[in-house]
Amino acid sequence: MSFLSWIFVLAASYAVLNAFEQRRRIALLGSVLRGYQIERLMEQLMEGYLRWLDEQDPQRRAPLWNMLLETERTLAGQMAGFARDFAAVPAHQAQVSKLPFGMPYAQQLLPRARLFDARRLFELHARGLQAAMDNAAHRKDKDRAYMISAELLLFQHSCHWFCRSRSVADARLLARHQTPWRQAVASVSDETRSDYLALVGRSF
Repeated sequence: MSFLSWIFVLAASYAVLNAFEQRRRIALLGSVLRGYQIERLMEQLMEGYLRWLDEQDPQRRAPLWNMLLETERTLAGQMAGFARDFAAVPAHQAQVSKLPFGMPYAQQLLPRARLFDARRLFELHARGLQAAMDNAAHRKDKDRAYMISAELLLFQHSCHWFCRSRSVADARLLARHQTPWRQAVASVSDETRSDYLALVGRSF
C-alpha cells in the first residue's frame, strides 16, 4: 500500500471514529437535557431582553421586565437541576479534551492534564447563572441582563465543546450569535471567568 493510501485510510478511520464519538456524546447530553426546557427558555429570555431594551414606553417595560424575571427563575431552577442530573454521569464519560480539535477516545489516550470534567463545568455554569440573577453587585438592569446573556452563551458554548470540539464550539458561537469566545468570557462575572478558565485550561 502506498503512502498516500495509508494517509487516506488513517484519515477515513479518524473521521469514522470521531463521528461515532460525537454521536455518543450528543446522545448522552441529550438524555440529560431531555427532561428540561433549557434551550427554549434561553431563547425566550434573550429575545425578551431585546424586546425590553427596545421598548420605550415605561408602562409597557415594567410588566415585560416582570415576565422576564419569572422566566429567569424558571431557567435558573432548570439549570441547577440539569447540573445535578449530569453530575450522575460516570466520570470517564464526562471527560472532555482541552485540544482544539475532536479526538476519538481522548479519555483513554490523553493524560489527565489534557482533560477536564464536564460535570464540574456544567455545575459552574449553573452557579454562575444564579449569581448573575441574584445580582449581589446591584448592577443596573441593562448590565445585569447583558451578564446573564453572556453566562448563557458560554454555557451553550460548553455544550457544543462537550459534543463536538473546542473549535466547533467557537465557530458556532460566532456564527449563531455574532459573539467571539473571548467576548463571551469577558462579559461573564469575574468569578465565573476565573473558575472557567482554570477548569478548561484555556488562556484569555
